[in-house]
Amino acid sequence: MMTRKIILASGSPRRRELLRGLGLEFEIYKPEVDESRLDNERPEDLCRRLSRIKAMAGSQKFHDSIIIAADTIVVIDGLILGKPSDREDAFNMLRTLQGREHEVLTGLTVCSDTKIISHVEHTRVKFRQLGDSQIKNYIASGECDDKAGAYAVQGKGALLVEGLSGDYFNVVGLPVCALGKILAELGVNIL
Repeated sequence: MMTRKIILASGSPRRRELLRGLGLEFEIYKPEVDESRLDNERPEDLCRRLSRIKAMAGSQKFHDSIIIAADTIVVIDGLILGKPSDREDAFNMLRTLQGREHEVLTGLTVCSDTKIISHVEHTRVKFRQLGDSQIKNYIASGECDDKAGAYAVQGKGALLVEGLSGDYFNVVGLPVCALGKILAELGVNIL
């Protein structure tokens, strides 16, 4: 059986690392899509829709391929926290999250020429209490840049997390267990 090319429709270095860790060979394609939220769009619908748009952009460019796309957001009190626009935005996000529980949602879409499968993974994360100086020190590390919710659980951000319920890799940006199941459904068996 001829194996189909796998395309990761994402510029995320974390997603690349996770796919490499699974032993997958893949190419990178970074689709340019409008990530604006639609009026009254629920968080789950937003990340599912964005992952589908990214996957569909990849499938139009790469035929006879498996396209993997994802979109991760952080939600607290119904407020969606995407990537911070600047350091002040990162500070406000982290201050909102400190000492509280929030949810990380990743919309995952995998498609082939004949099938599109979408899934949304939910993980609960509890931050410890933080002082303003701790938040500023974390921001100064630069790790908060380009991360949903302004933190990276796989780096120094692990020091912010008191507990987690669900898929750890979802918080990193790619729910690998769900991905493995979807790939198997499309005939790509990793195990």
